[in-house]
Amino acid sequence: MNETTNAIGAASAAGTPTDVASTNADTSVSDANVLAATAESPTDVAKTAEPRAIKAKVSASSIPESDLSLADIGRRRAHPARWAAYILTVLAAIIGPYWLGRTLAVNNTAWLVAHLSGIDPRGIALVSWAVTVVTFVGLAMAVVVSPSWPWLIVFVVGLACEQFVAGLCILKTNFWYSTYVVYGEHSGLANAANLGILAAGAGVAVFAVLWVGLLVVIKKDSPFNVLTRSWSSFILFFVLEFAALLIVLFGGLLNTV
Repeated sequence: MNETTNAIGAASAAGTPTDVASTNADTSVSDANVLAATAESPTDVAKTAEPRAIKAKVSASSIPESDLSLADIGRRRAHPARWAAYILTVLAAIIGPYWLGRTLAVNNTAWLVAHLSGIDPRGIALVSWAVTVVTFVGLAMAVVVSPSWPWLIVFVVGLACEQFVAGLCILKTNFWYSTYVVYGEHSGLANAANLGILAAGAGVAVFAVLWVGLLVVIKKDSPFNVLTRSWSSFILFFVLEFAALLIVLFGGLLNTV
């Protein structure tokens, strides 16, 4: 009798297999409901993906169909008419101001001497040097900076001014003979302007040789490769230009020619 009572009590405490299975099943159903509540349903995923598909279709439909090749597109972006007009403008800036300055030097020599004779030759050399340097800087910045049209305009304006000064001072290979014929004893001013232009040109020539030499000698992985960067190149350019100017102003060249 006691054994029967103990068996019944143990069975009651442990629970029947049916009750245990029912409890496990309820727990599984609850976990599934929680997972289902936290996860997106296929319908929600479809609703989310639908606007993206519509945007993709709109983007694709907004791109016009074209039979143009890459070469045709490149030709359209090249603007050959615009560049042809710019080249003609550069030629006009070279020829026109030089002719005008030379005409004034030959036909209005007395007027020029009367208005310019009081200026220090060093000042004339500085002005002509500055105009020439601005011309070269405009050309260099037009190549380096994009968009470059503002710097191309600076280059054309500077070139026109430089050519006007060159024509006014009759710049050529042996300019000191020509300036003496036209200006006589006042030819020192014209010679100083020509020396300023030549100093700026010499600075550009020396810079070009040194820069190309640095590109050839310095390797890409070398720490000295920083010397070929754009900012260091401009620093080198202005150092050489100022050195050329100082040679003209204080090297005795103004008294030689």
